[in-house]
Amino acid sequence: MKQVLKKSLILDQEISLGIYKKLYEIRRVEEKIAESYPEQEMRCPVHFSIGQEACAVGVCEYLNEKDHVYSTHRCHGHYLAKGGNLPSMIAELYGKIDGCASGKGGSMHLIDVEVGMMGASAIVGGSIPLALGSALTYQLQKKKNVAVAFFGDGASEQGVFYESLQFASLRKLPVIFVCENNMYATYSSLEQRQPLDNIFERAKFSNMPGFRTDGNNILDILNISKEAIERARNGEGPTLIECRTYRWLDHVGPNEDIDIGYRTRDELNSWIENCPLKNYENYLIKERKFEENKLKNIRNSVEQNISDAFEFAKKSPFPSKKDLYEGVY
Repeated sequence: MKQVLKKSLILDQEISLGIYKKLYEIRRVEEKIAESYPEQEMRCPVHFSIGQEACAVGVCEYLNEKDHVYSTHRCHGHYLAKGGNLPSMIAELYGKIDGCASGKGGSMHLIDVEVGMMGASAIVGGSIPLALGSALTYQLQKKKNVAVAFFGDGASEQGVFYESLQFASLRKLPVIFVCENNMYATYSSLEQRQPLDNIFERAKFSNMPGFRTDGNNILDILNISKEAIERARNGEGPTLIECRTYRWLDHVGPNEDIDIGYRTRDELNSWIENCPLKNYENYLIKERKFEENKLKNIRNSVEQNISDAFEFAKKSPFPSKKDLYEGVY
C-alpha cells in the first residue's frame, strides 16, 4: 500500500522544492552509478541507499554547515543531503585526484568538511563514537551546534552503541543517533539477530527520547528530526531516531539479490511500491497542488548536473605517486 504523507508539517514552496530536488538527486545519482559501475572504471566497492533517501534528506534538512554528520559505508545519500560537492563525489568513486578524498577513499569514505560532512566509517558502528566526540567538543566550547551519527540496524548490536547513548545522556550532549533500520545486516534479517524489534525503545534505558519513524515518509522524518535538533541546540540532550526503511539493491554492488534467497520478490516489490520519492512527489502534486512542470524543471536540472559531474570525474587525472603521501597521518 502506498504511504499517505502526514500533513502536520507545512513547508513553504522553496523548501518543499528543495527537498524534492535532494531526494531526486540522490536517487538519480545512485542509479547512474549503478548503471556505470559495470564499465569497471570505478574500482571501489559501492553500497547503494536507493529506497532509503528520505532518511538522509529528512534529518539533514534542519542542520547547518557547522553541524557535523558522520556516516557509514552506505554514505552517498548522507554526503549529498549534507551539501557535499557532487562532481567531487563522483571523481572520488573513479579514484581521481579531484575526488573529495583525493581519490584515496572511494565510495565508503566520502568527506566534505566545508559543509560538515565529516566522513564515513566502514566499521559497523564506527560513526557513533565519532559523533559523540563532536558533540562533546561543541558542549565544551559552548557552541550551539549538533552532531549526527547515521548507522544501520546492525550497529545497534555493537557495544559502542549502548556506551555512547549512556555517555551522551549523562552529559546531555547535542547529538542525534539515527538508525536507518533497513531490516537487514548484510543478508541476516533483524528477526534472526535480535529478540525484540524495538531499537528506538532502547533510548529509555539511557533516559533519552526515542522515536520510531516511517523512513519512507519524508514529512514524518522532518517532524521528528526538527524536534530532536531543536532539543539538542537548546542543551536538552540527545535523541535516538529509528527510521524504518529498505534498500532495493544488493548489500554491496549495483545488482539485485533476490536469487540469494534471504528475501522475496514480493517483499521487495512492496517496499518499491512505498517509494519515498514517489510518495513525496504525489504529496506535492495532489496535496500541495504543485504544477508538474515545476517538478519536471527540477528533474531536468538535476540530470544535467549529474551528466556534468560524470564528465568532470572522467576528465580528472589520477593521483601521481607523490600524491600518495599527501594527507596521510
